[in-house]
Amino acid sequence: MKDRVKTKKIYVGDVAVGGDAPLSVQSMTYSDTHNIQATVEQINRLHFAGADMVRVAVPEMKDAIALKAIKEQISLPLIADIHFNYKLALEAAKWVDCIRLNPGNIGEKSRIKEIVKACQERNLPIRIGVNAGSLEKEFDQKYGATAEGMVASAQYNIKFLEDLGFTNIKVSLKASDVERTVDAYRLLRPKNDYPFHLGVTEAGTIFHATIKSSIGLGALLLDGIGDTMRVSITGELEEEIRIGKAILKDSGRIKEGLNIISCPTCGRIEADLVTAVAEVERRTAHIKTPMDVSVMGCVVNAIGEAKHADVAIAYGKGAGLVMLRGEVVARLPEKELVDRFVFEVEKFAKENA
Repeated sequence: MKDRVKTKKIYVGDVAVGGDAPLSVQSMTYSDTHNIQATVEQINRLHFAGADMVRVAVPEMKDAIALKAIKEQISLPLIADIHFNYKLALEAAKWVDCIRLNPGNIGEKSRIKEIVKACQERNLPIRIGVNAGSLEKEFDQKYGATAEGMVASAQYNIKFLEDLGFTNIKVSLKASDVERTVDAYRLLRPKNDYPFHLGVTEAGTIFHATIKSSIGLGALLLDGIGDTMRVSITGELEEEIRIGKAILKDSGRIKEGLNIISCPTCGRIEADLVTAVAEVERRTAHIKTPMDVSVMGCVVNAIGEAKHADVAIAYGKGAGLVMLRGEVVARLPEKELVDRFVFEVEKFAKENA
């Protein structure tokens, strides 16, 4: 895994993005934003799911006006998602912590100047959000909906903001397929030091979105690219956060919680491993201390994997071992193994917190 690319640090509310700040995970509400109660409820759901910030759609002026009341009732930094009507950005800038613009659909540059002025007055960052499906006409005609076209659009808009004296910027380059998304981020990364918001847009249902985001975001994170991210799912809000956090953990970009190693199902398994692993996941979900644990179902792989785990179960026929860093601490009947394993995991977490 490559070292993370050092980028400029900006702040979305009290959350740092870029520089040496931890990578953050965000999502977006699906309520009508002017429905203040429903929007606040969704934002609070995201807060308890572990989101670091939240974005809301602002398609109409009544949505922009509602942002004041929403902001008063939440603790997460709030991002306004603006398309087409620059006046919505001017109203939203009074209340939110960041403005997300797609320059390709805002129109005249004089309108973007007004948005920049409003953001400068409150020290708000702007996310330049380039989407392959809505490039400005000149870039679409020259490049088509390609990674090169997305990068050209981003560079043009970055320079436009810089020429106005505005550098409180983060950038996203999203397409609905993995290859264009990854290519665009990789092409743009050497050309500036602004923090990147990662995402594969319109990624589909939880099954497809998980696969696309794991491949695309995972590849970029392993390259050291990315400062904040969203997993876009046609589905429940909490899943975006859960999967996003998992991608960060399994790419090695955050060290938190259990890395559970378990056998694939096969004919050698000598225990009800599916039930055991599900119980382990449920009973250890609260643990934040980083550790490797192993739940293995046969003698072929069990001892070898267990030697390298912090805590492990090595199942045999009707019984098994609980091991701590390769040393056997208990030989027990199968029905007692998970309880002892969880005890050792919690003890290890407390001692190594």
